[in-house]
Amino acid sequence: MPKLQANAVVLTALPPLALYIHFPWCEKKCPYCDFNSHQIKDASGADGKSGFDEKRYIKALIADLETELPNIWGRQVHSIFIGGGTPSLLSPEGMDELLSAVRARVHLEPDAEITMEANPGSIEADKFAAFAQCGINRVSIGVQSFQDEQLKALGRIHNGQEAKRAIQIALDHFKSVNLDLMYGLPNQSLEAAKQDVETALSFKTPHLSFYNLTLEPNTYFASFPPKLPSEDEVDAIFEQNLDLLTKAGYQRYEVSAYAKKDQECKHNLNYWRFGDYIGIGAGAHGKVSFPGKITRQVRERHPETYMSAIENKGNALIESREIEAKDLPFEFMLNVLRLTNGVDTNTFSERTGLPLSVMSKGLGEASKKGLLDKHPSKLKPTELGLRYLNNLQEMFLD
Repeated sequence: MPKLQANAVVLTALPPLALYIHFPWCEKKCPYCDFNSHQIKDASGADGKSGFDEKRYIKALIADLETELPNIWGRQVHSIFIGGGTPSLLSPEGMDELLSAVRARVHLEPDAEITMEANPGSIEADKFAAFAQCGINRVSIGVQSFQDEQLKALGRIHNGQEAKRAIQIALDHFKSVNLDLMYGLPNQSLEAAKQDVETALSFKTPHLSFYNLTLEPNTYFASFPPKLPSEDEVDAIFEQNLDLLTKAGYQRYEVSAYAKKDQECKHNLNYWRFGDYIGIGAGAHGKVSFPGKITRQVRERHPETYMSAIENKGNALIESREIEAKDLPFEFMLNVLRLTNGVDTNTFSERTGLPLSVMSKGLGEASKKGLLDKHPSKLKPTELGLRYLNNLQEMFLD
């Protein structure tokens, strides 16, 4: 890769902008989870009931958003994603206050996609109706499995019946519903994996996420690993269920995401196309572009430290840096190569401000090894490239 100057980035247009809001609490920390989430019994709630200080946290989120406004003047926000943790633990009043504050401060598209993550164990019909009234129009439910034995092994707080009830409630109230499923679960058989997908398909939700359980560092499962299916067994489960999803009319548009026609998650597509996003909340990450630079930010991770920093210093940033030009090819390809249809080649220059020629070596090697499609106007992984995605992405490291 040619040597690049630190100030080599020149953007002629800024990419789409999204907003991510992190809610850091959940009812129970799952043994496989490496996200920034904290069990509510370990948190201190001012009301002595919720296990977290909702009013204080929402006030901090609003103040956090205000610190970002000078960086995005005049730009429109096209999607909001409220993730966690379990954001559905918020009260409807708290959610309404939060979203009203966002609308008052940013230029939000009239038909913006507004997603909230939820767990079946925290769902009530009246609460979901109220969330819809607040403006939530998409919900992503962490089902993981419909089988009680598997749910227990995964440390989930819901059972299969509760998961089914939760999905039906969500379908009654929200424009779009995503189901998160996992495969390669402890002692999972081919037939059991098939039953999970067939149950999910019976609800005809427009979107499904289908993840392979992996043992992440600093989790309970990493220290005390369960017995997982072999690599061959996991491959067989994936191929079987990919076939089921395809026959049911779902298109695999990203490594772990499947959607009916025109039902892809707009917020996540923006990540994978190297768009911009503000990240507010404990541990949130952000990426914001300017005409001559692209920046990344990280906030304080622990909820108490995050809120204290906002209250005492006016911001909770622990990192704010400009991405060096030499690192942009890898960061770009790390995202776009997750998309089964890739992106147009001109997207690279549009989103990085660099000429495509800076990646010529990596592109040539990836194409030669059959990992990258040879289409002249596409940056698109082949089936082999998707299978060996890490190897493909690493070819674009400086």
